Amino acid sequence: MSEPIEIQLHRSLAEITPADWDACARAEHQRPVDPFTTYRFLKALEDSGSVGPGTGWQPQYLTAHAGSELIAVAPLYAKGHSQGEYVFDHNWAHAYQNAGGRYYPKLQIAVPFTPATGRRFLTKPGYEEIGQAALVQGALQIGEQNQLSSLHVTFCTDQEVEIGREMGLLHRTGQQFHWVNEEYADFDDFLATLSSRKRKNIRKERKQAQAFGGEIRSYTGDQIRPEHWDAIWAFYQDTGSRKWGTPYLTRDFFEIAHQTLRDDVLLIMAEIGGSPIAGAMNMIGAETLFGRYWGCIQDHACLHFEICYYQAIDWAIANGLTRVEAGAQGEHKLARGYLPVETHSLHWMADQGFSDAVAQYLVAERDAVAQEIEILTSYGPFRNTTQEDHE
Repeated sequence: MSEPIEIQLHRSLAEITPADWDACARAEHQRPVDPFTTYRFLKALEDSGSVGPGTGWQPQYLTAHAGSELIAVAPLYAKGHSQGEYVFDHNWAHAYQNAGGRYYPKLQIAVPFTPATGRRFLTKPGYEEIGQAALVQGALQIGEQNQLSSLHVTFCTDQEVEIGREMGLLHRTGQQFHWVNEEYADFDDFLATLSSRKRKNIRKERKQAQAFGGEIRSYTGDQIRPEHWDAIWAFYQDTGSRKWGTPYLTRDFFEIAHQTLRDDVLLIMAEIGGSPIAGAMNMIGAETLFGRYWGCIQDHACLHFEICYYQAIDWAIANGLTRVEAGAQGEHKLARGYLPVETHSLHWMADQGFSDAVAQYLVAERDAVAQEIEILTSYGPFRNTTQEDHE
């Protein structure tokens, strides 16, 4: 391509048309692979005040243009802290600041509050190589020109890792637990692949959970009513106040979600007498169901496992999805059919000495993550004929 590539920063998505952004996010027509990078999701975060002034997430959306055509975009933010990222760099920040440096603000290419792998350098079809390179170079140039400490690209894809490493970024790995649909006909078909002990335990948990005294219902699209969001907000506040201190999303986010995101959302609710007492919010991708938020106002045995894990598996099988991603952390997911997988992030440090120290740390950390995944996988719940013979 002979045309020069121009990089621009935008403080609001309102400066970019939905059609232009979603053409790069591949979300114009069919259900997107990644619902979190769609214009409507990121705009809901911005319009609701979940990101922006006072949040520590200041939008700096990055665009690349070839002539008059927008060919690539990235959800870039200037960060005033390290909260809501799920790739923890607090120790890096402390070390840098103890050495006399200023770690914040830093640059973050990510979907805020969302530990779900997806493309971070979003390009129109046919512009992958040049668009991704332009976005990386543009982000690095912004960091250097503004004398910022670092750039972080979190929960990116394997392919983006290769591009980033070739351009000098540092590679970090992490771990999550995902359930994979091996073309199961139904939940019992999935259970048949587990060891008898795990199979019996799951059946016991499901029986306990479903004895809570009400019904479990699923809602998506126009089935979702405003009162459902009232319940989800109450659940989200309860969980958020216990886990994070202050919930990341505002109440307005859920109001906007009702208007613009209902088709992307699956709510699984436990109801007694028609009133929700527990529930989970999931996002629906073309291939994956993404578990996001869970909460309750009544405690019942195993109800969390039922709503967040088993009902999600049921729904994924019934709707032909290939994967359930149940969010960050949680080794308890292993016994319930969710196996460990690697996640990836990319990092750039302005200070060369600090970058070298982080690079050495990441070599050891990647080895440790790989070993942990191997060990955890060996303890997975799936049937082993030799083991079964001794059970």
